[in-house]
Parts: sequence; C-alpha cells; structure tokens
Amino acid sequence: MKIIVNAEPLEVSAQTLSEAIDELGFDSPAIATAINGVFVPRSVRDTKRLTEGDRLEILAPMQGG
Repeated sequence: MKIIVNAEPLEVSAQTLSEAIDELGFDSPAIATAINGVFVPRSVRDTKRLTEGDRLEILAPMQGG
C-alpha cells in the first residue's frame, strides 16, 4: 500500500504500524510515532492498522550537542 513516511511517499506491504516500523528498518526502541498527526503509543502499535494514504511520522531521538 502507498503511505507517506516522514514526508516521503513509500510503498509498504505492512498492515500494522508495528510491521511498518520493522519493514522500514527503524530498530531503535526509543522512537515516537504518529499517524495522520495523531500520536500512537507503543502499546497499540501492534494493533494499529494502516490504510492507503496514511501519513506516518517516525521520530527517533538525536544525540549531540
């Protein structure tokens, strides 16, 4: 299905948010996620289904300073 990930259109086979995170290679345990501008807590990522055209934001903390 076609979704937008961090403002980039992508094609994924994932059906859930958790599957999309794995498929896209985000392996850090410390990420924040949102679908269509709505925060999605880690506890529901396995059951949060994606639909065609969803806007997914995946944010990882940055180190430095």
